[in-house]
Amino acid sequence: LVFIISGPLVFVMDKIDRIIYKVAPFVAGSILMGSVYWTAVTYGAITVMQVLGHKEGLNVMEGVDPIFLLICLPSIPVVLMLGKMCRWEDYLLRLWRKHAAKLPFLQHFLSTVCGRNLRVPTETQPDLSDMLTATRLFCGALIMPTIATVMGKIMFGSVHSNFQRTLLGGVAFTILKGALKIYFKQQQYLNQANRVIKDYPTEETGPTSSNRVIKDYPSEEPRLSSSSV
Repeated sequence: LVFIISGPLVFVMDKIDRIIYKVAPFVAGSILMGSVYWTAVTYGAITVMQVLGHKEGLNVMEGVDPIFLLICLPSIPVVLMLGKMCRWEDYLLRLWRKHAAKLPFLQHFLSTVCGRNLRVPTETQPDLSDMLTATRLFCGALIMPTIATVMGKIMFGSVHSNFQRTLLGGVAFTILKGALKIYFKQQQYLNQANRVIKDYPTEETGPTSSNRVIKDYPSEEPRLSSSSV
């Protein structure tokens, strides 16, 4: 095919259109990454004011170098998500099961497993590629400062420092949640270890099994009558 040259203006517009077509994905990606970055900065600033208090948080951020803030503030949600991914409850539960026979207190909880030769359940780790698991992890990490602040005000209201009160509230919530999670997982483990496989119940067609009638399944091949022989 041979295209007729319409003029220099059309040629320049065609080149500009081709350049925009190639550059547009990179511009869209940059805008998306910039939006995520500034969202993380805003969340970090809100978290600082929530943990330290509104006035004290503003004073701290005003007295710090802006470049340092632009680096540290967006790292706050990243650190929260990394901390949420650390499954310390699972490691503590494995240690609990391993050394339960040595301590009478722990052996009391695991006596149903250690006392008999039962099947050991297969435990699966959560898949972070699953959308539901990733969403739960993301939301739990971002809401953690709010929960820590509320727990600090409820349980440690006598502490005057906002930072210490929030820190104690976060530690208390983490320990309480971890203890409940360990107990729940251990109960699931015991239920799986003590499971019993029963026979499938059969339905009787008559009043007793001796009155059942078994019929032959009709064959698809046609039978010859005596008249046709």
